[in-house]
Amino acid sequence: MITKITRRTAMGAFVAAGLSVGLSFPAISADMTFTLATSGSETDQRSVAMAEVFAPAVASFADYKPGYNGSMFAQGTELDAISRGNLTMSIASAQELAQFFPEFSIFATGYVHQDAAHQVRVFNDPLMDPFKKKVEDELGVKLLSVMYLGRRHVNLRFSRDEKDVQTPADLAGVNLRMPGTDAWQFLGSALGASPTPMAFTEVYTALASGAVDGQDNPLPTVVDAKFYEVTKQIALTSHLVDLNYIAFSKETWDGLTADQQLTVQKAADAAAAYGRLKQLDKENNLADFIRSNGVEIYTPDLNAFRTHVQAQYVGSEFAASWPEGVLEKINALGN
Repeated sequence: MITKITRRTAMGAFVAAGLSVGLSFPAISADMTFTLATSGSETDQRSVAMAEVFAPAVASFADYKPGYNGSMFAQGTELDAISRGNLTMSIASAQELAQFFPEFSIFATGYVHQDAAHQVRVFNDPLMDPFKKKVEDELGVKLLSVMYLGRRHVNLRFSRDEKDVQTPADLAGVNLRMPGTDAWQFLGSALGASPTPMAFTEVYTALASGAVDGQDNPLPTVVDAKFYEVTKQIALTSHLVDLNYIAFSKETWDGLTADQQLTVQKAADAAAAYGRLKQLDKENNLADFIRSNGVEIYTPDLNAFRTHVQAQYVGSEFAASWPEGVLEKINALGN
């Protein structure tokens, strides 16, 4: 297991590598605090990337103060807090942004993003400019970079002998925990399940007690949150190549010097890139560990899931909010 000292040493080398592509640290004393609220744990790869890459990069002019496990602001309230001036940063989902701007639901739609690289191409493409501008102008939040959360899969607390999930029809009546926003709940229904809104911090206990039948998350999150202890099967539905945005206070951004803004932007990009690589590595190597804990992992009928999920969005209120031609542009950026 990598120690904290070793990890810091490795991160120092990573940040040093960033200097070769222009990542610079202003030589001035820290005179402000960047607060970050996240529902993730301290060991969540997104949290690690922000603490070990972003924080050192801005340390010469800003102290970094994170709040983990929803301890600073409850999940789903972070963007409001930034907008009100009570928080500097969050790791925000497209689903949360869709609560304010329905058109963001396109980035939370099942089987739209193809992989991590596709997410980056979409985020950096001009098609995102009006989305970013609207969030800045109307919410006071600047989206700095895109983080890869992973491929989300259906996790169930009962065995395949009790419920073998091969198609969406097999999820009928399954009480599936999904985050509380409308976009998340719609996706749960599109999968064929009965979605139940619930904060992330409550999921483990709910699975253990049977309050919910299952939840959906990428394999790294299953391990980090120890969901494998209360899970019997994982159907590799890959229904959402999930993402988060590094969201930053526009008011704070506007108060930075041009050099500080450049440093913050490069630090966010470096943290996102580091977290993306680590998350992909975890996805590729955690299945055996989860299986060793008695969880059965298998691939269901992906064509049946993809066809069913996408059909649910056709003609929905979510699809009606998507700007004309954007879905085609997203698809064109795929492999």
